[in-house]
Amino acid sequence: MEDDFDTILTKLGTGKWNIIFIAAMSYWYSLVPSHAVAGVFLAPLVNHTCHLPSNTTTFISTNTTTTHDIDDDSCSFVVRDNTTGHLVEELCTQWDFDTSTFVSTVTSEFQLVCERRYLRATYQSLYMFGMLVAACFSGYLADRFGRYTIVAISTVTYSIIAVGSAWLPSLSWILAARFFLGTMHPASLLTGFILVMEVTEVRMRATIGIAQFITWSFGTMLFSGMAYLVREWRLLQTVMSIPCFLFIPCLCVMGESPRWLAVVGQHQRALKELRRAAKWNKVTLPPDQELLAIMQKVQEQASTNKQNITSQGICSTLQQLINKVTVLFRTPRMRLVTIIMCVAHFVVAMLFYGLTLAASTSGINPFLFLALSGAAEIPSSTFFIPIVTRYGRKKITIISYFLCAAVLLVQPLAPSDLTWLAVTLTITGKMLVSCVYSVITLYNLELNPTEIRSQGLGASLLTSRCGAFLAPFIISAVEKTHPWVIPVVFGLSALVAGAVILPLWETQNTRLPDTLAELEGHILPPNTTEGQTKSSYNSTGKTKAKSEDKINLTEDASM
Repeated sequence: MEDDFDTILTKLGTGKWNIIFIAAMSYWYSLVPSHAVAGVFLAPLVNHTCHLPSNTTTFISTNTTTTHDIDDDSCSFVVRDNTTGHLVEELCTQWDFDTSTFVSTVTSEFQLVCERRYLRATYQSLYMFGMLVAACFSGYLADRFGRYTIVAISTVTYSIIAVGSAWLPSLSWILAARFFLGTMHPASLLTGFILVMEVTEVRMRATIGIAQFITWSFGTMLFSGMAYLVREWRLLQTVMSIPCFLFIPCLCVMGESPRWLAVVGQHQRALKELRRAAKWNKVTLPPDQELLAIMQKVQEQASTNKQNITSQGICSTLQQLINKVTVLFRTPRMRLVTIIMCVAHFVVAMLFYGLTLAASTSGINPFLFLALSGAAEIPSSTFFIPIVTRYGRKKITIISYFLCAAVLLVQPLAPSDLTWLAVTLTITGKMLVSCVYSVITLYNLELNPTEIRSQGLGASLLTSRCGAFLAPFIISAVEKTHPWVIPVVFGLSALVAGAVILPLWETQNTRLPDTLAELEGHILPPNTTEGQTKSSYNSTGKTKAKSEDKINLTEDASM
C-alpha cells in the first residue's frame, strides 16, 4: 500500500459517508448568496424626490428636471424669500421614494441619498470587509482547531446574526451586523470546502469541487425570486435567513477531516473516523497498523517542516504568527503559488461580485438580471466539469479569464438601443468568471499542502475580499456618469489575471501534497504512470530525480 493519505481515500471511494459532507455543505452554499449580495435588493439605488417642508408655500422648483430620474439626487430645492423676494436654495432633509419596485429598503428607511449615498456601497462592502478581516485568521483557526469545529461555530453564529440583523432599529447596528456576518462567511464556506475536499478521493475531486458551486447558483436565483415576492426589506431578510437554522441537524452527522487529524497527530480519532467511513461506504480498509503507519509518516513530515520553519529560541506568540504568514513565501514553489493565487483571487472576486451588483447599470428589471446572473453560474458547475476533468485546471482557468476579458471589453461598444446585447455580453462575462471562481478554488486547494492548506487558501481569500470590497465602490463611483468604465476596468483586470496563471503547473490527476517538502519536490505530473520519475527536494532547495511508484488513481475503492 502506498504511504500517502490519498490512497486511503481511494480505498474508501465515494459513498454515504462522503455524500453527507457534500450534501450538507451544498445546502449551506445555497443559503449564503442572498446575504453576500443582499445590497442588490436591500440597499438598491431607488428613484426619489425631495420632500418639501410643510411650511414651504412659495416653492419654485427642485434642482432636478425629471422628478423620477435617479441620476439627479434632488438634494436641494429653491424657494422665494417672502421678505427680500430673492430666490433661495435650501437643502433637502427628507425625500419621497418611488415604491413601484421596492416597498421598503435600507436606502429609503434610512434616507441613503445625497451626502449619505456612500452608505449604500458601505452596506454591501462591510460584508466584504468582514470577509477580508476573517481571512486573516479563519485559515489559522481551521488549521489549529479543525475543519469541523470552525464550520460548526461559524454556521451557527451566521444563522443567529442573519435573523437578528433583520430587526435592528438603527443603521449603525445594521452595518455592524453586516460586518460580523461577513466574518463568518469564509469561516463557514472556505473551511467547509476544505473539509469536503479532504474527504474526497482524487478522481472525484474535480467533479465534486466544481459541483459545490451549483447550489450557490440556485441560491442566487432563489434570492431573486424571494425578492420579487417580498418587497419589504426586513421581512425579506427574515425569510431568507430562517432556513440557515436547518443546517444545524447536518452538524450532528458530520465529522472531522481524518486527513487533518492525521497531520496534527490525533491518530486514534482519525482511525475512528476512517472506520466509520468504511462502514458507511461498505468497503474494507487495510489493518489499523498500516493506516497508523501512513498517518505517522504524514505527521512526521509536517512536524519536521514546522521545526525547520520556526527559529530556535523564539517562542513568542507574535513570532509564531509571523511564521504562519512567512511560511507561504519561504520556498520557491510556495512563493510562486501564493503570489499568483492572490492576484488571481483578487480579480475573480472583484469581477464575480461586481458583475452581480451591476443590476443598476443593466437597463433591465433587477430581479430578472439577478436571476440571469445566477443562471449564468450554472454552466460553470455542470458543463465545465467534464472539460476541467479532461483538460485540467490551468488551461481552463487561463482560457476563461481571456474570454471573459474579451466579452467585457467589447460590451461598451454595443449600440445603446440594443440593451439585450449589452446584457448578454455582461451575463456571458459573469458565466466565464463563475467558471474561473469554481475552478481556481479547486486549483488553489490542490496546489497548497495539507499542513498549511487553510493558510494558503486564507491568504488568497484575503486578497479576494479586497477585490470584493472594492467592487461596490467602483460601481458607485461611475455608474451614473461613465457606466462604460465598469466593463473596461473589469475586462482589463481579467486579462492580467489570465496572464499571471501561465507560470503555474497542472495539478490534474496528482495527489494532494501533505507537506511543503512534497510541494517542492514530490509533485506528480499529470497522467504519471508507474516507473516514471518525480523530484525530491534536497536540503539545498534544489531537486533531484528518483524513481517511485505512482498511486493507481483509478483503483477500485472496494479493494
